[in-house]
Amino acid sequence: MERVKITIANLGIDELAKIISSNAEVFLDDETKEKINKCRSYLDQKIESGEEVFYGINTGFGSLCNTVISKDQLSQLQENLVKSHACGMGNEVPSEIVKIMLLLKIQGLSYGHSGVALETVQRLIDFYNHNIIPVVYQEGSLGASGDLAPLAHMSLPLLGLGEVYYEGQKKKASEVLATKNWSPLKLKSKEGLALLNGTQFMSAHGCWALIKAKKLSDLSDVIGALSLEAFDGRKEPFTSQVHEVRGHSGQIATAERLRELLAGSQLIDQPKVNVQDPYSFRCMPQVHGASKDVIANAEEVYTREINAVTDNPTIFPDDDMIVSAGNFHGQPLALQADFLSIALAELGSMSERRVYKLIGGTRELPSFLVAKSGINSGFMIAQYAIASVVSKNKTLCTPASVDTIDSSQGQEDHVSMGANAVVKLCEVVTNLEKILGVELLTACQALDFRGAEKTSPKLKKIYNDFRNEVSFIDEDIYMHEAMEKAISFVKSYKL
Repeated sequence: MERVKITIANLGIDELAKIISSNAEVFLDDETKEKINKCRSYLDQKIESGEEVFYGINTGFGSLCNTVISKDQLSQLQENLVKSHACGMGNEVPSEIVKIMLLLKIQGLSYGHSGVALETVQRLIDFYNHNIIPVVYQEGSLGASGDLAPLAHMSLPLLGLGEVYYEGQKKKASEVLATKNWSPLKLKSKEGLALLNGTQFMSAHGCWALIKAKKLSDLSDVIGALSLEAFDGRKEPFTSQVHEVRGHSGQIATAERLRELLAGSQLIDQPKVNVQDPYSFRCMPQVHGASKDVIANAEEVYTREINAVTDNPTIFPDDDMIVSAGNFHGQPLALQADFLSIALAELGSMSERRVYKLIGGTRELPSFLVAKSGINSGFMIAQYAIASVVSKNKTLCTPASVDTIDSSQGQEDHVSMGANAVVKLCEVVTNLEKILGVELLTACQALDFRGAEKTSPKLKKIYNDFRNEVSFIDEDIYMHEAMEKAISFVKSYKL
């Protein structure tokens, strides 16, 4: 099996996607191990040699920060923290996202600024490499003080508590540890806080969404180009000079992509009756491009975050400093998640409008894209269905990051609500897959009436691949099945 070294300060979204999809094992190099051990040794010496008070290391948590804990209770303090903070509710987080959480927590603890023992980081690596996935819940984090509740659920199994998924089954963590002959960890000072503080719940969801968003952005261009061909649209709106005089990079890139996709098409080059196309076709560079710019900005912020130290306190052995601050606050992630949700919802909104035009019985296409409409309803209700999903996305785009609420008796008096923002974002992503699947189904149906053999080589490739999975609809069928096949195609298709 391939092995991947945890690389400090150099993990990108694309690299993360490759690591996750490859099922590669991860490991720490000797330099990283040395940094972890150095920080742990410094912390142990600091606690033993003096009477200094450090938040969460020898004090209580939150508003209990002024309650000093004796040295002989420091380990119990950390175990109690994990157990008491495991207050998650709602649906379970998908295992693929929890696995990203594990990887990002390993990454964050590997800088030598968290004070954890090497054994603790190695146990997280063991869970990751053996595909032991803790049961984590979607609700419970305020996105400040870190993702406390979900990270507590992620950490419980290290102590032999809670539940995990292993070999396709949900099991007690204690049972899985026993099968591996692993003893439950006994946490040292600060370790529970290092595990629970941090933004890995928000970051993992955001990274999962970004991996999908980058693909769906490209697919929006491809499927939009197919719809344009089927609608007998014009190519002039994609002329390079038009976009260069405005200067937005995403817009320029989208227009270029559309020109590439349409190159060699007989349909796009044939004489046009219509002088102008509706916005949903004509303005793809402007709208798709704006979403590309948001995706790029979100990728920059999330990349910075997953290569950061986000637990608290932060330990600097070389400077002889232990600083309690606020790197766990999720505001950067929350704002980007809210904006990214809007950007992806807009891709879906444009997609649904193109479907609406294609089934409208104009430009020599039959009403609802069936030859015998009336006795057949064709694609009528398929458009209804994605219209409802588009509308749902609009409600999901109400910003979470503008909300806050006092917690911990007012000690934590402004929170990001970033966890809610990223959970909503992931639902928007899933909804966009549905919408684009139905547009692809519709575009290929309409293209068959127009002449699919006349489209460009690049568009013919995805058309042929799709037709190998989903056939032309000659008369009314059980439409849900066709739609589900189209959505599955969008989810699995590699451009």
